[in-house]
Amino acid sequence: MTENYSKSVYRWLILGLILISLMVVIGGITRLTHSGLSMVEWKPITGFLPPLSEKEWVKEFEKYQFSPEFKYKHSHFELKDFKKIYFWEYLHRLIARFIGICFILPFIYFIVKKKISKNLMKALLWIFAFGLFQGFLGWFMVKSGLVDNPNVSHYRLAAHLLSALFLLSLLFYVSIFYKNGKNEISKASKHSTFFIVFFILLITQITYGAFVSGLKAGLFYNTYPKMGDSWIPESFFLAIKEKGLMAFLEDTTAVQFVHRTIGILFLTFVLISYFYYRKREIQSLFFKQIQIFLILLLVQVLLGIFTIIYRVPIHLASVHQAMAILLVLQATYLFYANKKVND
Repeated sequence: MTENYSKSVYRWLILGLILISLMVVIGGITRLTHSGLSMVEWKPITGFLPPLSEKEWVKEFEKYQFSPEFKYKHSHFELKDFKKIYFWEYLHRLIARFIGICFILPFIYFIVKKKISKNLMKALLWIFAFGLFQGFLGWFMVKSGLVDNPNVSHYRLAAHLLSALFLLSLLFYVSIFYKNGKNEISKASKHSTFFIVFFILLITQITYGAFVSGLKAGLFYNTYPKMGDSWIPESFFLAIKEKGLMAFLEDTTAVQFVHRTIGILFLTFVLISYFYYRKREIQSLFFKQIQIFLILLLVQVLLGIFTIIYRVPIHLASVHQAMAILLVLQATYLFYANKKVND
């Protein structure tokens, strides 16, 4: 442990991890229930209270009726329908505000009590800055569906998700580092080739998972391992012919195909790495963390397959996203294990 280690500070950091993870999962449910565009205004300070009277609910619903989503998708909605989708977006934003309070108030308290070192202070300021940026990205994403097109930009959705997961990873790494101390950490970069390939595949797969969600690509080709009757459907080649390389970013068939393919490539890479390092570092912390990551990845691939087969049910898709959080945290710990001196 570090010389300035405080159990209360460590618990505070872990609480932040839990709350941000919860926010990501609720964000996924918000997306799956088509609730993200129900709140058409962004009031980060004053908007923490929901409508408290029928009159306020009617007023909020009237604002929503001017949005593209209501005009083109939900024109049949009544007030009771609006309340259902409003709940998830409101809960998502409420948790974000709660995270801010849980960060700022204890942060001030620990500074007054002199429990935060200079190094930890720098790390926490970076975390706070990324947290603010994450909030901005959330609104930037929602805003894309409030102008003309009632669909949120899948590019902004991917940026919002990647930012949240990076924030989680950073906070988790700081937590590990804070508890164990820098004396146990080596500056040497071992297994650098492994980590380059590993993180490229991980980040690309998460990005394409967000693309699949944003484009609703999971609602098509609900078979596995083939897509329909073919390994590569004809619509894939038609999309490439019409859109060129942009098809890999914007066509539902191509995006789902890439997400499937990278998932299997990633699993294959980790599996090969597992057998490779088993012969060389079977007793190391690094190898043990690869084992755990491989198990989590196997579960994640199975969850992805069943999510596609059953046409993206909310419960399966939510667990699939929650598992992505665990994979990111485990990848972070794997990176830490790579630098630990006492392997």
